[in-house]
Amino acid sequence: MPSSSPPMIDRRRVLRGIGLSMGLPLLEAMTPAGRSAYASSPNPTSGSPTRMACLFFPNGVIQDNWRPLADAAQGKSGSLQGDHWQLSPTLEPLAEMKSKINVISGLAHDNGRGKEDGAGDHARGGSTFLTAARPFKTSSNIRLGTSVDQMAANQLRGQTRLASIELGLVDSRNAGSCDSGYSCAYSSNISWRNEHQPMPKETIPRAAFERMFGSGDSAMERQRRRSRQSILDLVAAEASALMRDVGQTDRRKLDEYFSSVREIEQRIERTEADDQAAMPDLSVPFGRVSTFAEHAELMFDLMVVGFQTDATRVATLMLDNAGGNRIYREVDVTGAHHGLSHHRDKPSNVEQLKRIDRYLAEHFAGFLRKLDSIEDGDGTLLDQSIVLYGSGIGDGNRHTHDDLPIVIAGGGGGQLATNRWIRLEDEVPMANLFLSMLDVMGTPADAIGDSTGRLNELTSGPARA
Repeated sequence: MPSSSPPMIDRRRVLRGIGLSMGLPLLEAMTPAGRSAYASSPNPTSGSPTRMACLFFPNGVIQDNWRPLADAAQGKSGSLQGDHWQLSPTLEPLAEMKSKINVISGLAHDNGRGKEDGAGDHARGGSTFLTAARPFKTSSNIRLGTSVDQMAANQLRGQTRLASIELGLVDSRNAGSCDSGYSCAYSSNISWRNEHQPMPKETIPRAAFERMFGSGDSAMERQRRRSRQSILDLVAAEASALMRDVGQTDRRKLDEYFSSVREIEQRIERTEADDQAAMPDLSVPFGRVSTFAEHAELMFDLMVVGFQTDATRVATLMLDNAGGNRIYREVDVTGAHHGLSHHRDKPSNVEQLKRIDRYLAEHFAGFLRKLDSIEDGDGTLLDQSIVLYGSGIGDGNRHTHDDLPIVIAGGGGGQLATNRWIRLEDEVPMANLFLSMLDVMGTPADAIGDSTGRLNELTSGPARA
């Protein structure tokens, strides 16, 4: 055992290079308890912030294949814990993570319904997803409301490099009409700064990477790419000095972190090379990813690194825009997603939709596994996070906005009981879930959208053990 503890390191310490700054994961040397016990304690200490991620997929789900399972003796309402409920075929990819998730049934977005506005359910499903506000039906003068992620980010502003990061796999269209007279802005964005301003999302991995690590000097960043310099090359001297100053556990964590960042860089570089090879006569500063799986995984990994380094505590990801028509050939789907969602109970269409629903759940499960593999505070990144996964439409065939498919993953820094199927007896505004999420984040609000109170079931213990 060493005779003295390593020097205290500021939690907000960054490694600096020319034109960039690189955050660090939570180290034992960043907490007094961890610093004094770094040589003898096998576990890191607490002191980690809570993070929020919100993940959106379009077009609803096949409800019968999504809804968890329970025996008839358990009734139709009330929360079920542990072995009293089982994952459905669609959610089966989450089996490894079951102990760290909650599936919630019975949430609704009343403002997503047509009412006097008529058609446009996909635009309303996307726009209400995180705002619970009613979109003003227009193709130009948009009006909605502030989303739950931005309500948290506004209160956390200044505590991290980025107040929030918004990601997507399909570009935004904020002009023109995309769904029955609704502006494309409603279909293309789930994160809204205020009622008139959606938050622009990054869909190109390099742009997201450099927003997270770069200085904002685009000329300098282009020069670094041309010279093929890794950000790790530019911070090498500071990184080496830091490795000498910390204990063995922290050196391992730093080595794993640096390796993961470099791996992301290399994967982005490969997409850029492939993009350039496909269009050799064009200048392609940022590579576009051709396959859904590779694109989604890169964006998930960027969120993991953003949370790991405390570069941001709030992130959103749209796996597709509302009403998205991607064709998932990788799981033998031949029809476009939105078109298939109007299945009219045709067995072949229903079967293809089941494959899509499960495939998206597989990628969500992979994201959760990565969060859960990284030590943070007195647990893992997943333990310190609250992750929302779902859609703003329940049944795509009927365009419903009740019984939304919602999963909440993570322990919220110890504030959430997990391994539950929370079955709400009556229709409950999803906005109530948002208020409880904000409480978990330490960024409370009095109201959001059509909220009527907190979703107390989220933070309470199981109703039936």
